[in-house]
Amino acid sequence: METHMPTGHIMMAMSLDGFVARPDHTLDWLEKQQTEGEDHGFDTFQNSVDVIVMGSGSLKTLLGFGGVGYSKPVVVLSRSMSQEDLPEDVRNKVEILALEPHDLMAEFSRRGHKRVYVDGGAIIQSFLKAGLIADMKITLVPILIGEGIRIFDNTGSDTDLELVSTEQFPSGLVDLVYKVKAA
Repeated sequence: METHMPTGHIMMAMSLDGFVARPDHTLDWLEKQQTEGEDHGFDTFQNSVDVIVMGSGSLKTLLGFGGVGYSKPVVVLSRSMSQEDLPEDVRNKVEILALEPHDLMAEFSRRGHKRVYVDGGAIIQSFLKAGLIADMKITLVPILIGEGIRIFDNTGSDTDLELVSTEQFPSGLVDLVYKVKAA
């Protein structure tokens, strides 16, 4: 049986000054946006992926909202956490692994996963450096938060992108969809 390397996909909201979260991983600035009635495609995106990979900071943010909240398997890349560090109610929903991006994608291939949602600043950066991101949907949020965690900090080299689509919303949010060009 021939297996193919899964593809990585990003869907993130970003402040206009380039941050995905405050330094303490909080997202209160996102909650200020009046987006009722706007469909930014999150459910469609979630349904298109087989597994979600994130770092421990993103997991802690999710747990702060009261749980994991995803119907798909969640894998957390961490060298410092173990399954025992997880709250008992999410241990069967979250798997902790200490793998490099290429090794993780090979593992996902063995498991039959084809599309991977890559989430969280540091994890996105490591997957971009490894050339494992196929496309990204970035929602620009009309706010400047001044400091925080960047989505595209230290990517290692140029990453050429091709604009696929843009969509603006009454809230002022703008969805940008890019395909990552092959190196």
